[in-house]
Amino acid sequence: MSGYRYGEYHDGPDPLAPPYDVRAALDEMGDAILSGSTPLDSLRDLLRRGLPGAPDRRGLDELLREVRERRRELRERGSLDGTLERARALLDKAIGQERAELFPDPSDEARMREAELDAVPSDTASAVQQLNSYEWRSAAARETFEELRDLLRREVLDSRFRGMREALANPDPEMMERVRQMMSDLNDMLDRDARGQHTQDDFDQFMQKYGDFFPENPRNLEELVDILARRAAAAQRMLASMTPEQREELQALIDQTLRQAGLGEQMSRLGEALYARRPDLAWDTPERMDGEQSLGMGDAVSVLEELADLNQLEEALRQDYPGARLDDVDEAAIRRALGRSAVDDLETLKQIERELEQQGYLRRQRGKLELTPKAVRRLGETALRRVFDSLDAGRRGDHDQRDAGSAGELTGSSRPWRFGDEQPIDVVRTLVNGVRRGSGPDADGHGRVSLSVDDFEVAETERRTAAAVCLLVDLSYSMALRGTWAPAKQTALALQALVASKFPGDAVQIIGFSNYARVLQAEELAGLEWDMVQGTNLHHALLIAGRHLDRHPDFEPVVLVVTDGEPTAHLMRNGRYWFEWPPSRETLELTLAEVDKMTRRRATLNVFMLATDERLKEFVDEVARRNGGRVFSPSADRLGEYVVSDFLRARRSR
Repeated sequence: MSGYRYGEYHDGPDPLAPPYDVRAALDEMGDAILSGSTPLDSLRDLLRRGLPGAPDRRGLDELLREVRERRRELRERGSLDGTLERARALLDKAIGQERAELFPDPSDEARMREAELDAVPSDTASAVQQLNSYEWRSAAARETFEELRDLLRREVLDSRFRGMREALANPDPEMMERVRQMMSDLNDMLDRDARGQHTQDDFDQFMQKYGDFFPENPRNLEELVDILARRAAAAQRMLASMTPEQREELQALIDQTLRQAGLGEQMSRLGEALYARRPDLAWDTPERMDGEQSLGMGDAVSVLEELADLNQLEEALRQDYPGARLDDVDEAAIRRALGRSAVDDLETLKQIERELEQQGYLRRQRGKLELTPKAVRRLGETALRRVFDSLDAGRRGDHDQRDAGSAGELTGSSRPWRFGDEQPIDVVRTLVNGVRRGSGPDADGHGRVSLSVDDFEVAETERRTAAAVCLLVDLSYSMALRGTWAPAKQTALALQALVASKFPGDAVQIIGFSNYARVLQAEELAGLEWDMVQGTNLHHALLIAGRHLDRHPDFEPVVLVVTDGEPTAHLMRNGRYWFEWPPSRETLELTLAEVDKMTRRRATLNVFMLATDERLKEFVDEVARRNGGRVFSPSADRLGEYVVSDFLRARRSR
């Protein structure tokens, strides 16, 4: 029998892990949204911080930190002039070996050769070019110079084709001819693709023939172009990062090496094709390298190539550009930079972003991310739950009124029938009472149940009194300045959620007021921003609330006002508003006149005062005196608790 071994799963996220609850993500976003942040900004903040309830998953900020740390490590790895230094060292060694061979020789030829060596230019590229035709007398010097030429050939080709260094470790004429043929075939394939004549079969045949030159194992021409273009761009950035003298010297060495290898024309042709296909890459952007170790061309290009990936990755992870989405982040780049676990973390973040849309919490309208009605209901339920969590159990209560009327909902209990009751008969309880009282067989010997008046029970019902609820919320600029704007919106959503879930028969209307007043829908309220205008037009808000109460004359009126300032504006006959501060006499008189109308409607008007200004206190005291309502002065973080508790108390007392 075959054995089985069980252990931790390492190939990506746990496939058996429960899916992340996107409602928790929405709740996290809700606080920011209700504070005035847009849904898009709040989603980005959530993704940057990481997901609540998933501490093992990194957010964008943590991934960004690791990207920047990796970039710092690369920049401290070394300097870019390693090939130049090593070439100069080999050149000096070859010349020194040749001088050592010539020194014992007293002939004029030896002195002529020494004079020729003395005339070698200090520039490495010019010196190598001049010594290419020199007839070395020293075998050791000749070998050192060949080592120099091999080094340049390997480094130059490795700077354009990753892995070419290994292929040319022991170069021979056949290998160099194969390299030349590969580049010719590659350029021909790119030309055919530009004419629309390239096929996947062409690429497969190319890779079958030259695949050992491309350890990245690209699957198609586009992937190959991307690989070569990124490396070519990194080579250009390496040159751009050097001093002008270093750049000129190294470029001359590169050009000279390519000409001697018979690759100058093909390499130039390839470079032009790659640039034309990927002009978006940073071809000439210099990079700062601070390390002390000298890097060869191939290694330096690899470092700069990775730095370019990290720069692009950082830009994508910041998500601070218009239309940014996590799908913009290149998974291959993040895998190369941070490993497989970072890909898994990114996929988790992407999944949350997708699920919020697919499950109907977010939608994109005209390129803008918006909350759906489903999301707004969720925010209201969360706000209500927080309110109830803060209430003491003893302060909670229902507002249902038990009544003997036939209309109502069954409570599940029953009681003895009384004359005049209209509730439905509880048949089961009635028969049980008859059986318990005792019954005997009839004349035929069959069992019978006889019922008396005392056996009858009725199903108990409760009648819910319907209410017309008006919540008036101050939208003025001072609410944002005092930090009470978000609690006010949370309170409004919580009250609406309470009415919708517990009292569906109630008619609730939320009215926002600043210079004007207007009715607010729940979807609008969640993303609403405060109005940066002058005016606290409570007069207009009470007018709208009065019309709502008048449309429901048989409902119990409930009016709640949340404000942090006295009324400073009123609605004129022409429909425009009049603002004046300190408040004009007309503003106060018109506002108090609407308060008196509320009193005549038997509507108790309770005010939740979010500031302690003396003028505001005087005004609300006058409102309480005229109307009989109550005045509360809660802290911002307890506003929801006060409003919901007062609403329940008012409904219960009714």
